[in-house]
Amino acid sequence: MLPSVIVIDDGSGDQTAELAGAAGAVVLRHDRPKGKGAALREGWRHAAQCGFLWAISMDGDGQHAAMDVPKFLRAAEAGPARLISGNRMHATARMPLIRRLTNRFMSWQLSRLAGVRLPDSQCGFRLMHLPSWSELKICTDCFEIESEVLLKFARAGLLMEFVPIQVIYASERSKIRPIHDACRWWYWLQAMRRDNCGSANPCEKSRE
Repeated sequence: MLPSVIVIDDGSGDQTAELAGAAGAVVLRHDRPKGKGAALREGWRHAAQCGFLWAISMDGDGQHAAMDVPKFLRAAEAGPARLISGNRMHATARMPLIRRLTNRFMSWQLSRLAGVRLPDSQCGFRLMHLPSWSELKICTDCFEIESEVLLKFARAGLLMEFVPIQVIYASERSKIRPIHDACRWWYWLQAMRRDNCGSANPCEKSRE
């Protein structure tokens, strides 16, 4: 049992906030959609302000199994890792082909830039050490947030670990717009490459 559950309702038009609140969650609500990255950063900030040292993040599309949570907690207790991320790439037969290919390409590109192997760079199921996160400049507002967190942790020399998790795909519809979001992610990656060579404010450019 986790001590607290925080739900960020990013401007949804359904009953997310009402149902989550009735179930006992702390609900942070945006009047209009601000993006996945902005929602996650608000949740992490709230958890840190409440005094928590660790926060586990799960996407809201039903693709993560709560029964996998103990794997993350055991990994954090067993070693010095400051970011424990889920890894779905051990069971790719159940993953839609386009997502499998996109994830492998993005993970390969990001691993080259980070200098460490990142087997599943797009998984949103993660346990993060909040004091370590607070020392980094994590600023993207959209789906690049997963990549940015991994890259910034790697550049800071913070240890990361990947744990195998279940692969769940049912009838849910992804919020990702394949062409638009892939192009924005690629622009963000190039900005981060330039930043590594001394240019400034890559996150500002990635929001365009």
